[in-house]
Amino acid sequence: MATAHVLVFPAPAQGHLNCFLHFATALLRAGLHVTFLHTHHNLRRLGAAAAAAAAAISPRLRFLSVPDGLPDDDPRRVDGLPELMKGLRTTGSAAYRALLASLVVRAAAYGRASSPTAYCRSPSTSPRSSACRRSHSGSLIELGELPFPGRGGDDGLDERVRGVPGMESFLRRRDLPIQCRHLAATTTHGDPLLTSVVAATAHSRNARALLNTAISLEHPALTHLARHMRDVFAIGPLHAMSPAPAAATSLWRHDDGCMAWLDSQPNQSVVYVSLGSLTDDPLDQLNKPLNTDMAGNNHDDALLRQALLDVAGAGACVVPWAPQRDVLRHRAVGCFLTHSGWNSTAEGVAEGVPMVCWPFFADQQINSRLVGAVWGNRVDMKDACERGVVERSVKEAMESGEIRRC
Repeated sequence: MATAHVLVFPAPAQGHLNCFLHFATALLRAGLHVTFLHTHHNLRRLGAAAAAAAAAISPRLRFLSVPDGLPDDDPRRVDGLPELMKGLRTTGSAAYRALLASLVVRAAAYGRASSPTAYCRSPSTSPRSSACRRSHSGSLIELGELPFPGRGGDDGLDERVRGVPGMESFLRRRDLPIQCRHLAATTTHGDPLLTSVVAATAHSRNARALLNTAISLEHPALTHLARHMRDVFAIGPLHAMSPAPAAATSLWRHDDGCMAWLDSQPNQSVVYVSLGSLTDDPLDQLNKPLNTDMAGNNHDDALLRQALLDVAGAGACVVPWAPQRDVLRHRAVGCFLTHSGWNSTAEGVAEGVPMVCWPFFADQQINSRLVGAVWGNRVDMKDACERGVVERSVKEAMESGEIRRC
């Protein structure tokens, strides 16, 4: 019998690459062949590390790539996501279909046993998403919850949101993706990211969903999804069940020097701060909570490092990109100040680290509410990130016995 061959095509962002490669590792352990599809840009960034990682994981794994439709010198920042999505739908889609056809034809011509028999791509079948994010996107528009009634903006953000089974008791308007606050009253599709989510779920009745979550974490949302989709599988947390080597998943090179520094610190004494891979203008974001003025090239790692060291002094260690899973499981880490991306949320929960949440966009708002209001192992400081709030939140997370027991 021919061995199944799965083509895995994640969205070309760090968070998607992380969990999709963990997913690919699980498929390889099951004896399948996997072709992992990057964009040309990302595969070039991975460089030799990609080939070395593929060889280390399995001889049945290979990396291929397609164009994303953007110029080579495009910075591919978060504010350029609409252009990236457009490029993938046009240039990338054509190249993807041609590649898929060539794989099938090549397998038939050479009698290979591992022709592609299944395809996994985001967002239609997405191991990255939480169940809660996927359960509410379209129905809120149908119910008239979006756009927000009234004047919009920040008015009424603490009002409860109707129409999300299992979440009516705690979900507020401020917990929905930040884009929801700025929708015009005359349209529900003004934001390209929301539009893509609605489009991806509009025809889900016959779709299968693979979600990087666990029944114990999101049982109500999973139950709701199961009523509206062909199949729903909770297959996470993937990073704990089938971890891929860190070098294979990261577009940035890990700086392991922080681990030796952590070894020298007392137990549960360190606050680990990471705002993810897509947070725009990190210096500007940190000005307010740190009560400082860090101006300059906001994307200069050396400048950011020096600015943070100037504020924190000798008691800090700043690296461009940390091996997060190793950091979170280190005995010295007592708190995680996070942007609440789903990967970071799942990793923090799995390691039992108290978290302080500072969400920015997309699913981060709802993730922070879920963990703070339902799971109870986080302090949610969305929309109130000032120096005093940060100090009180970190102190509560570090010292609260109730949070640590969760």
